[in-house]
Amino acid sequence: MPNALDKTEFERLFKNEFKGLVLFSIQYVKDYEAAREIVQEAFIGLWDKRSQIDPARQVKSYLSTTVRNRSLNYLRDNRKFDTRLLTQENLFPLASYEQTDNLVVKELQDKIHEAVSELPERCREVFLLSRNEHLKYQAIADKLQISVKTVETQMSKALQHLRIRLKDYLPSGYPST
Repeated sequence: MPNALDKTEFERLFKNEFKGLVLFSIQYVKDYEAAREIVQEAFIGLWDKRSQIDPARQVKSYLSTTVRNRSLNYLRDNRKFDTRLLTQENLFPLASYEQTDNLVVKELQDKIHEAVSELPERCREVFLLSRNEHLKYQAIADKLQISVKTVETQMSKALQHLRIRLKDYLPSGYPST
């Protein structure tokens, strides 16, 4: 089989896909450094196996699958996640981004701030208590003197709104509703 991936093509692929794959991995691991490491390992694995890669198969697809599997393995091995949050939220924290990604982070922070500011007052209040003060639904309900069900409904509305408004920053194929 001919070599499907030469050095130039590999470098182009790395430059074009690295950031997107890191964002994809963050959806699982919720940790920027871990996601970067996972993606770097995926690229190293791709380079090591370049002579075995089927040229007819999409290399991006191979990388996405590898990053997804490595992210899931990371979760399994580290047990640093709440499965309810992973299935419910699918938004990632911004605090751990490195200096090199400041422009992307700033743009995303602005978009998140703008999307949050568009929420109705009560919905925004519930969302911010959950995300900024890290309160559980019961604590939010107690603080605002509303039912836990109302908190759940408001959080669902807020997350749905954010998914729609931030769809350009979510991995392709990710449901926006």
